[in-house]
Amino acid sequence: MLEKALYETLTQEGADPAEASNFTTHLLSLTATKLADGLIDPKLVLSWLLSALGAPGAVIGALVPVREAGALLPQIALARVIQARRYRRAVWAAGSALQGLAALGMGLAAFLLEGAVAGWVILGCLALLACARAACSASYKDIAARTLEKGTRGTVSGTAGTAAAAVVFAFAAALATGLLPLSPATIAAALVIAGGLWLIGAGVFLRLDEPAAEPDAAGLNTEDLARPLAEDPEFRAYLATRGLLIATALAPPFIVLLSAGEIGASGETGTELGNLGVLMIASALAAIASSYVWGRLSDASSRRTLAWSGALAAVALGVAALLGWGAQSVNAHLLAAVLFVAQIAYEGVRAGRKTHLTDMDTGNDKALYTALSNTLIGVLLLAGGLFGLLADAAGPGVVLAIFAAMAVLAAGVGLSLSEVQEEEG
Repeated sequence: MLEKALYETLTQEGADPAEASNFTTHLLSLTATKLADGLIDPKLVLSWLLSALGAPGAVIGALVPVREAGALLPQIALARVIQARRYRRAVWAAGSALQGLAALGMGLAAFLLEGAVAGWVILGCLALLACARAACSASYKDIAARTLEKGTRGTVSGTAGTAAAAVVFAFAAALATGLLPLSPATIAAALVIAGGLWLIGAGVFLRLDEPAAEPDAAGLNTEDLARPLAEDPEFRAYLATRGLLIATALAPPFIVLLSAGEIGASGETGTELGNLGVLMIASALAAIASSYVWGRLSDASSRRTLAWSGALAAVALGVAALLGWGAQSVNAHLLAAVLFVAQIAYEGVRAGRKTHLTDMDTGNDKALYTALSNTLIGVLLLAGGLFGLLADAAGPGVVLAIFAAMAVLAAGVGLSLSEVQEEEG
């Protein structure tokens, strides 16, 4: 009864007990894992932790590329494993459990090690975590398409994102106000908690009532990989939109860079730590304010969600570029406001791209489409590391201006996508 009431409250639709049970299972698992994601955020949390432990700059600079690309590039190989299985929930659960073990490893390394050794061990654990995440990502859209009704998939993801972000916000506020000491030990404890959350998410997901899929024992071959690109114009337009929208994922570190002059000039550790708390709060508030809304909007029209979030990103990144040009530093609170808007756009991109691919008519090839798109985006994210060199040469303002232009183009291409939510009568 509680599951049915929760389902009907969040979706404003009736449901039978099986639908409600699966909805709740997805919601609980995603909330636990999204909260774990927020607690280890490589762009902010892990970067600060490795700096505090005295890790080399090269290791710190590798955090985001390893985390983002590592979660995407293995998916073509994993698609073979997924498509050969009749039941695929165990793949997602195994990926979540491995992420939990990797996070526990990071936490223990932070407690016991320091310097370069701590940095390399934590980076290695992050690489393992990213590869395990690839298993979750490659399998989830296929599982969601077979266990959640169309019109509820964005809602469950958005609700989980909002709930997780609320807890991350409370954690960030405690750090920013001094309620919790901002120390390596505190962050290490958060990593251990994140590990436990991933393990809990894995256990909950195994109770999912998943119908059997038609296994493809032959797996994938070269023709399989080329077929969606050659034959499906909707998929090509989706890839173009998503490729341009990587600007929203790459932009936050460059926004943070705009305050580097202020931090460096002050020479006060307290200022730097305070900025970390403020930026974490801005990011968490953006997820709280927008995740559920974007989820509902993407269930109605993922095409418009991608276009609107691209347009919003263009505004935020354009403002950030203007702030960066000719300025040695920018006020941290002003940057937090810009980051807040940019992260709202990022949440829209995440909701729109996931729901659009899940709701697209791909036959029994959902895992193939997911793995292929994620692998291609992973390559682009690796290439995105070159923007760091451009920022060194020309400043972060130039990079942010390029990102704003990419977001404008993404909004236009996104409007060319089909209304896939209307494809099933």
